[in-house]
Amino acid sequence: MRQRTWPNGQAIHVVVLPNRHPIHERFTKEVLGVYPHQLQLSWDRLVFSGTGQAPDQVSTPSDMLEHIATTPGAVGYIERGYLDERVQVLPVE
Repeated sequence: MRQRTWPNGQAIHVVVLPNRHPIHERFTKEVLGVYPHQLQLSWDRLVFSGTGQAPDQVSTPSDMLEHIATTPGAVGYIERGYLDERVQVLPVE
């Protein structure tokens, strides 16, 4: 939420699934260590304070893949089964 550009200066476009989507729930809990509603509150706080921009929301994993593949600087999350050669996988530590 704090990093707005990639190291090359390109703007970052965060893409998320709906809060109740099973992949989103799993990602927020297992990778980020928060519940979906907690992540939403953090986004809302940044947006309403004028210090952040809301993520782009898509409806399905297929939409996520398409949005990431066609939007320069986009980053999101999907299950490996949806991946194709159009996107680059970033390791999550």
